[in-house]
Order: sequence, then C-alpha cells, then structure tokens
Amino acid sequence: MAEENDNSQEKTEEATPRRLEKAREDGQTARSKELATMAVLIAGAGGLLMFGTHLGASLEAIFRDAFTLERSAIFDTRHMSLQLMASAKEAAWALSPILVLLLIAAVAGSIGIGGLLFSGKAIAPKLNRMDPIKGLGRMFSMRSLIELVKAIAKVGLVMALALLILNIRTEDLLSIANEPAVPAMEHVLWTLGWSFFLLSCATIIIAMIDVPFQIFDHQKKLRMTKQEVKDEYKDSEGKPEVKGKIRQLQREMAQRRMMQDVPTADVVITNPTHYAVALKYDPDSMGAPMVVAKGNDQTAFKIMEIAREHKVEVLRTPPLTRAVYHNSDIGEEIPDGLYMAIAQVLAYVFQLRQFRKGRGPKPGMPDFPIPSDMRRDI
Repeated sequence: MAEENDNSQEKTEEATPRRLEKAREDGQTARSKELATMAVLIAGAGGLLMFGTHLGASLEAIFRDAFTLERSAIFDTRHMSLQLMASAKEAAWALSPILVLLLIAAVAGSIGIGGLLFSGKAIAPKLNRMDPIKGLGRMFSMRSLIELVKAIAKVGLVMALALLILNIRTEDLLSIANEPAVPAMEHVLWTLGWSFFLLSCATIIIAMIDVPFQIFDHQKKLRMTKQEVKDEYKDSEGKPEVKGKIRQLQREMAQRRMMQDVPTADVVITNPTHYAVALKYDPDSMGAPMVVAKGNDQTAFKIMEIAREHKVEVLRTPPLTRAVYHNSDIGEEIPDGLYMAIAQVLAYVFQLRQFRKGRGPKPGMPDFPIPSDMRRDI
C-alpha cells in the first residue's frame, strides 16, 4: 500500500544535490546532440575556409607527383609503395589542421552542457533495453514525437536557408560559365565553402532551442516526490528518533564528564533553586577563571551535591550566578566584564578557608559588581 501511495504522488520537488550526484555517477546528465552537430559542422566549414587553400595546394602536389613518372621509376618495384606512403603523409599533414579542429569541436560540443563525465554505468549493457514491449513504447513515446518534430524542423530550416542562399547566389553562379577554367574552379569552391558555412550556421538556431529543452527535460526526469525527498533525508541525516537518541546519549556523556570535573573546582556559585556554576582558576596555566560545569534545575542540584561531597565551597550569589550562567560556556574562560566579580569570589573563598583554619577574622560577603549588560533577571 505504501508503495502504491508513493507511486501515485506527483514529482513536484526539484532534485536534491545527492540525487544529482547519483545521476552523474550513473552517467545521466543533460546532453544535446544538436549542440555537438552544430559545433562539428561550423568547425568543419570554418576549417575548410581557413585551410582550404593550403589543402588544395597539397592535393595538387599529391596528384602532380603521383602522375609524374621518371623512366627509372618504371623499373623500380618499390616506387609505387614509396609514392603511396609519401602521398599519405602529405595528405595527413594537409588534413591535420581540419581534423584537429573537428576533434576539438566534437569534444566541446559534447560536453557543452553537462560537463566532462566518465561513467562505466552509462556504457554497461542493460537487459531491460532488450524488452520489445518497452522498445515499442519508446518508439511511440512523447519523446520520439518531439524528436520527429525536431527532425522535420531541421530539414525545413536548412532547406529554406539553402533556397535563400541559392536565390541570392544565382546570378553569381551563372557568371562562372563565362570565366576561364582555373578562376572558375576557385570561384566555385569559394561559393560552395561559404554556402556550406552559412548552412551550418542554421544549426545555431536549432541548438539554441534544443539546449534549454534538454536541460529542462533532464531536470524534469530527476524531479522527486515529497516522499522521496523525505526518505532521502532520513537516509542521509538519519531518522529523527535515532538522531534524538544520539543527541540524548551525547548529552548524558557530556554531563558525566562535566560532573567528573566538579570536584576539581575552587568554588560553586548558585542561585539555589535554579542555577549552579562551578569555577576553577589556576594562575600558572589559566589567564582567567574557567567554567568547568554549569546547569539548571536537577543538574544544578547534582552539581551542588557533588561539590559538598568533595568539600568544594558553595556560595549563594543569585545575580552573579545568573550572569555567569548566561554569558559563558563550559570549558571557556569567563567574560572580561565579570573578572572583578569572580576575583572577589575567589578572594572571599580564600579568606573563608583561612578563617576556618583559625588564621584570620570571618570575612563578610562582598557586593559583587556585575555590568548592566550582563545582568539577567531569570
């Protein structure tokens, strides 16, 4: 029943970072074949225009050398293979700039959206792809219909542009008949090169439409239901009840460690019914008194109980206790504004100990100075 409810939910939530990362690991990312086609066609046309003269001269040299034979070469059985190798090297050298340009364009067009991605899962065989029923479903799916419309639109756009170019170049092409052979051939090649380049530019319009569509379609495929988002959060962050139990155990461990430090304190100041703060000061290792334990309600009573068991002085100083409790954390030094008050506390505790040993008069409880911005009423 739960699965049926999950499947009935609409995928209205954007993909989470974890979902996007998993999709990339599976080789699923936005790709546009039209962008790659555009890049290759424009690069090829541009390469022919840039390097066409060099390529033509190289081909002319290859043909000239291939059809020019000396008498001695006729009787040399190695001549044909050597000539073939020399022609192949010359052709490869002439074509290399265009081939390199095409390679760069093919790679750039492929990773133009989605970035560079290597995934073994993307090329792994999938048996479900061999299901004829699913294959028919893909053939007659909405995506196939969109691809058909795109193909028709591409053919129509290229044909319209070709007719426009032909109409503009008609008089120029007819004038070639009156030109000498060599200039006419150069004129024809120049016209074909630029026509091919302009036709290739038509794919820019197609790519501008296809790229946003592919990004939108990819994001739509990765959308999640609200239940999937909740399940993923539980998997990554842990179930709330488990996290609550962990936090409870962490608090208990921290409280046990804190209670172990209470016997090392020099004094515990209290607001008897609410707060207790244990303070320690070692002039050799500390720059200022440090809070080793603090707590409220039951924790405060436990701190006072442990302090009395270990003969740690417990002083009732409600305003000062509230100020220290709210303005300091366990394991940290007290704030600067409370230095004077805590110094008086420690001095009072020292005098009280001396009095109990019979080495001085009984001290009076001083009025501890507390800055107004650090006072707390509760």
